[in-house]
This record gives sequence, C-alpha cells and structure tokens, in this order.
Amino acid sequence: MRCDIVSAEKDIFSGEAEMVAATGELGELGIFPGHAPLISALVPGTVTIKIDDNEEKVFYISGGYIEVQPSWVTILADVVMRAEDIDEKLATQTRRKAEKSLAEQQSKLDYTLAASRLAESAAQLRTLRRLRKRLP
Repeated sequence: MRCDIVSAEKDIFSGEAEMVAATGELGELGIFPGHAPLISALVPGTVTIKIDDNEEKVFYISGGYIEVQPSWVTILADVVMRAEDIDEKLATQTRRKAEKSLAEQQSKLDYTLAASRLAESAAQLRTLRRLRKRLP
C-alpha cells in the first residue's frame, strides 16, 4: 500500500509499505493493505512503517491525523522527525523542566503548557527506545 507522512513543513516519507503502526486517540492502530477506511486523530508518539521483512522506518510525530483507505495511508502532523534525528539530550532536558513546572503549578496556563511539553518529550524518548530495540 502507499504511505505518505506529511508535516506542516514538508513531505517526510512517501513510498510503499507492508504495514503502518501509530497511536490514535483510542489506542494502537495497525494498518495493513486492504484495511477498512478510517480517519483518526493521532497522539504524540511513534509511527512505524514496515517496508519489508528487512526494513522499518521509525518516526516521531507531535500528534495529527491519519486517513486510511484500502490501498493508501496518509499521516498529517505538525511536527514529524525521523527517530534517528531526535536530540536525546534536549528531549531529556525538556522532560525534566516540564516535570518541575508541573510540580510547581503556578497557574493553569503553566500547567497546560508543561503537560504538553512533558507528553511530547516523553513520546520522543519512547520513539528513541523503540528505534534502539530494532538496531543490531
């Protein structure tokens, strides 16, 4: 099936895939050729594209939407990063700052912003861990 991942800035991936895995608002999605049509919101996390038995591509998305048709999948997201491009040190620092802000809870706006940053940095770190599990 055809798979396209598009960010607000550019096309990140376009090609054939045997399977696409992502996390929707209601849980994990596993998409194979011939899947029933579907549109779903996606939460910050990992998107995995299985190209063939020997190759997978792993991406981090900040959230977005997935549209599935029997012969193609399109993922639209504000931020998309290849897993190998994630700055682990920066993601860890962002996570720590967000956790500290959540503990202080100075205002409702600060709490909402910190919770959002915590979710994004945690998802980036999970994406890196998933990538490392697949590497020899």
